[in-house]
Amino acid sequence: MNSTRPITSHVTETQPWGWSTAIDLYECDPELIRSREAITEYVARLVKLLEMKAFGETQIVHFGADEKVTGFSMTQLIETSLISGHFANNTNAAYLDVFSCKAYDADAAAAFSAEFFKAKSYNQQVLTRQ
Repeated sequence: MNSTRPITSHVTETQPWGWSTAIDLYECDPELIRSREAITEYVARLVKLLEMKAFGETQIVHFGADEKVTGFSMTQLIETSLISGHFANNTNAAYLDVFSCKAYDADAAAAFSAEFFKAKSYNQQVLTRQ
């Protein structure tokens, strides 16, 4: 598992416009990543954990003619930007992104995501957006 420090402790001389965290989850619980209800619950709990404010309903669509990419994709607008993800049935993996101009704890987002989807391992990468 790769980890980075929380965004809230990442201070630079020039304040970034925002932060983007890519979270890759591996060997997730197949029932959870194939459940619209579980994904909806995950998003609501993540938004609350990060102290964000959801804007509108979570959009969840199942698609993919190619078995490699078949699964649910999700987007949730937040007042400070966007949470999105794709859940790959073929590999039981999830690829999540949190982008916000409000600082948040990237480690908490990754750990919560891994725990929620019962991932056996995960990776996260944090970018500052200038």
